Amino acid sequence: MSLLIVSLLVGMLVCYFVCGIPFGLLIARAKDIDVRSVGSGNIGTTNVGRAVGASAAGETLACDALKGFFSMMACRELVAALCFGGDFSMTRPQTSFGWVTALLYLACICGHVFSPYLRFHGGKGIAVGFGAGLGLAWPLALGLLAVFIAFAVPSRYVSAGSVAADISVPLWGLVLGFTPASIPPLVVVTCVVAWAHRENITKLLHGREQKFAFHHDGSRGQGPTDKKSDTGSGGGALS
Repeated sequence: MSLLIVSLLVGMLVCYFVCGIPFGLLIARAKDIDVRSVGSGNIGTTNVGRAVGASAAGETLACDALKGFFSMMACRELVAALCFGGDFSMTRPQTSFGWVTALLYLACICGHVFSPYLRFHGGKGIAVGFGAGLGLAWPLALGLLAVFIAFAVPSRYVSAGSVAADISVPLWGLVLGFTPASIPPLVVVTCVVAWAHRENITKLLHGREQKFAFHHDGSRGQGPTDKKSDTGSGGGALS
C-alpha cells in the first residue's frame, strides 16, 4: 500500500473522529438541556439556537466550523509533509492529487452527520461543511455562504438555504476548476447532506416547514412534547 494511500486513510480517520465531536450537544448540556429531546432533536446550530439561545448557537456554529477547518488544514499538511516533501500546494483540489483533499472533505462531513460518539447519529453537515470548505478551497466556502444567504435570508427558512448550498457544492467545484477526480467525492457530500435534510425537504415541499427564530437566552427550550410538531423543521437545518 502506497504512502499516499496510508496518509489519506489516516487523514480521513482524523477528520472523521474530530468532526464527529458533537459540540452542539455539549454546549446545550452545559445549560442543562439535552438538545436531542427538544425542538427538532438535532444537535446543530439552529436547533441549539431555538432551544437554548443565540449565544449557545454562536458557540455551536463556531465550534462546528472550526473543527472542519482545522481538520482539513492539519490533514492536508500531513499528506503534504509525508508525500510531497511539504509542498502544500500539491493538495489543492485543482491539482492531479485534488481527489485526496476532496476525500478528506467527505470524511469531515460524514464524521459530523454520522458521529461515532452518538451511535452514528449527528448533525446535518452545513456548519462543518463551511468550515471544512474553507480548508478545502476558500472560494468554494464563500460561494456556499452566498447561496445560503440568498435562499435563507429572504425566506427565513434555514433549511432552504442549507439545501440550496448543499446542491451547489459540486457545481462550485466545477466552476473553480477542480479536477474531474475531485468531483465525485463532492457529489457524495451533496447526497449525504441531502439525506440528513430529508425531513426538511419533505416539509418544504408540503409547506409545513417552520421559519427560524431564536429562543431567548437563559430560558429553557421546547419540552419533549414539542418535538413531534417541530421534528425536521427549519430549526434543525443549520448544523
